[in-house]
Amino acid sequence: MITLRQLLALHWIERLGTFERAADHLSTTQSAISKRVQELEASTGMQLFDRSQRGARLTSAGEELLVIAREMLNLAERIDSLKDGTQVVNRRLRLGVTELTAWTWLPRLITRLVEDFPGLTIEPEVDMSRNLHERLMDDMIDLIIIPDTFTAPEVSSIALGNVENAWMAAPGLIAHEGVLDLAELAKYPMLVQGKKSGSGLFVNKWLRTLGIDLPKTLSSDSLTAMLGLTAAGLGVTYLPLECFRPLVDEGKLTIIRTNPELPPVPYMAMYRNDRPSAFMTEVAALAVELCDFTRQLQR
Repeated sequence: MITLRQLLALHWIERLGTFERAADHLSTTQSAISKRVQELEASTGMQLFDRSQRGARLTSAGEELLVIAREMLNLAERIDSLKDGTQVVNRRLRLGVTELTAWTWLPRLITRLVEDFPGLTIEPEVDMSRNLHERLMDDMIDLIIIPDTFTAPEVSSIALGNVENAWMAAPGLIAHEGVLDLAELAKYPMLVQGKKSGSGLFVNKWLRTLGIDLPKTLSSDSLTAMLGLTAAGLGVTYLPLECFRPLVDEGKLTIIRTNPELPPVPYMAMYRNDRPSAFMTEVAALAVELCDFTRQLQR
């Protein structure tokens, strides 16, 4: 008889590359993992691993079975997630976001996650987009919310929404009124986000396509620092328009209109698709519902 334990062993052996690593991940012994594979091969009548090769390499039959196995594991996870009013499913969600999400709708997302999934433990992490993507690829985080600047075949990306940015500066830094040519704006000192910032990578790529060079730049990986440096009059920067419009209304920042205007930055929810992911799909759907970059500290 085929069991979920056997299918789970197959999944993690393929995912981690060796029987030993799969055993460590599943908190069992290598011999126990080997036994599950032997039982699965006996039940299916198929050889799942090519034993003439070093490492745990699947045969063509093993690859076909793995696809079905992951579908079954997804279904099992969905069954476990059913709530009948008495059962609480204990889960852990390692959630990675950038500063902008933390500034805006992260509190609202966490509130809904706790309400919708009793027993859920959330481990939030706020970092730069590149760092979060690397941790997702290293299986150190479950789902990330970042700008659409990184891709990988083993990662599912769900569109959340766009962030409208605007060039901003301290009042009086730029005397020009009306629409300013972007090439003229580039002559001023620029405060830019670093190479680990998804928004920074997106805007820098856009500037390169226009042939715009920024000769005077000061780089920072912190959105909060960028905000403070801009308000201090040290240069021009791009900031989320609606999120920081209150600072414009208070007279601490001013909007600089340019030709062309800044493009919107698309944000995505990303999670690995090479493992059971029914729960991740639900979390991503909730993120789509709640995504709102226009207001700070939403509840």
